[in-house]
Amino acid sequence: MIKTILCLSDTHNRHRSLRDLPQADVLVHCGDFTEYGTEEEVFDFLNWFCDQPYKYKVFTTGNHDVCLYGNNVEGLDENCYFLSNKGVVLDGVHFYGLPFFIEGFEDHHVQAIPSGVDVLVSHQPPLGMLDKACEDGSAYHFGSEGLAWRIHDIRPSYCLFGHVHAGYGVAEKEGIVYVNAALMQDDGRVNEPVLVKYK
Repeated sequence: MIKTILCLSDTHNRHRSLRDLPQADVLVHCGDFTEYGTEEEVFDFLNWFCDQPYKYKVFTTGNHDVCLYGNNVEGLDENCYFLSNKGVVLDGVHFYGLPFFIEGFEDHHVQAIPSGVDVLVSHQPPLGMLDKACEDGSAYHFGSEGLAWRIHDIRPSYCLFGHVHAGYGVAEKEGIVYVNAALMQDDGRVNEPVLVKYK
């Protein structure tokens, strides 16, 4: 039975600096685990991620993880799942992963997110939810409008994401829990991983 989910995102090669991570049933990484998207960075992350002592481990990719665009990841441990426009059911909980690449975030992938998803793992936030950041002195929302509408239609219990570093935090709206788990901040600060109690 899944009772807790530990959420990470935007670690940008700093994953090995994370110490004393809280216990949880599922470890989720929402992408941007690399900085430059090289194979060497990906292998280093995967070795670390697979070694983490969690019952299940789930990850998707972000815009920095470019060498994985359109590729599969093979040879993972049997309890580790790369979710790129696909899902997996773990102890009765349906997780679905939506990657984000600047050149490949296509609307048909968003529309293909099935109903019945309990935990949506994406890199980009939905528009208007923990997606605000400042650029050139003005605040903007950097989330996806199409993703926001799809979430409204399928109503997962949880939406886990990152991408917008300044949006770190947890919010709830209309019964859906939104988590921006971006750990590395633009000013050098490192946020805490977000531990979610699964209801």
